Amino acid sequence: MLTSLFIALAISAVFAGVPNPEETKRLMDHLSDAEHYRNEHHNKQFDHDAFLGEDQAKTFDQLPPEESKRRLGLIVDKIDSDRDGFITQVELKDWIRYTQKRYIDEDVDRHWKQHNPNNEDTISWESYRKNVYGFMEEMTDNELKAPNSEGFTYSSLRKRDRRRWHYADGDNDDALNKTEFASFLHPEDHSTMRDVVVLETLEDIDTDKDGKVSLEEYIGDMYKPEDGEDGVEPDWVMQEREQFTGYRDTNKDGFMDELEVKEWIAPPEFDHAEAEARHLVFEADGDADERLTKAEILDKYDLFVGSQATDFGEALARHDEF
Repeated sequence: MLTSLFIALAISAVFAGVPNPEETKRLMDHLSDAEHYRNEHHNKQFDHDAFLGEDQAKTFDQLPPEESKRRLGLIVDKIDSDRDGFITQVELKDWIRYTQKRYIDEDVDRHWKQHNPNNEDTISWESYRKNVYGFMEEMTDNELKAPNSEGFTYSSLRKRDRRRWHYADGDNDDALNKTEFASFLHPEDHSTMRDVVVLETLEDIDTDKDGKVSLEEYIGDMYKPEDGEDGVEPDWVMQEREQFTGYRDTNKDGFMDELEVKEWIAPPEFDHAEAEARHLVFEADGDADERLTKAEILDKYDLFVGSQATDFGEALARHDEF
């Protein structure tokens, strides 16, 4: 289910030149960070691949298990801020916030340098557009407008980036300073960008483009039966059908409109770090004492290397952690 809905930072967060179509599709599927916790089904492998990138994920996956666990153990020591031998939910939450901030800061720095090599105060939309989408000027109208074509996909991405740029442009000068550029790249991390996060998510789930999400669109976005399956849906899918009709569709018209989608994916008081910390403690706390030992964490190794506590595995591959 996460494969289509977790963080899509769009072409804007990745490309300084012509995007690869497969990478574009993978990153553009959806955007809301809240989707990491949606339905409470935690897709570890998607988290792992999405934040590492396929090449880096493969590098990490090639580490011998003993070395990976050794590195995870060293990170556990860092998370244990009071050095009492236990990891509390608060310590996990603080660590996750730290890894989130570090990832975003490094990502913004990297793309700021790519799009602004002279380190000007701002990046104009025209400069960004030429840098990322300039190749489209060589495409014909037919290539750009033909449904389901590569050119049509790029046109859609450019329109989406243009709208997101407008939302991020606080002073309306059609140029972004570094703070605004961070909002553009990581709208899920900025409350002022919540509306565009909702719009992008709604557009992606709304396959028939009627401006609302039906039950089948809602289910179809998170679950597609594998070939050869007997047609019996997993229990969690049936539970999600009940969630949609009982809670998501608040006005009981059979659909989620924009407001209902917003209440679903972007609740104003939702704390991603706290939710992830709570999830990890619940899953790994073998003796139910509401704190984790290093042994309990290492016993749930696969869970933690697909979580924000290890920056989705990236921390295990970083030389500066050890």
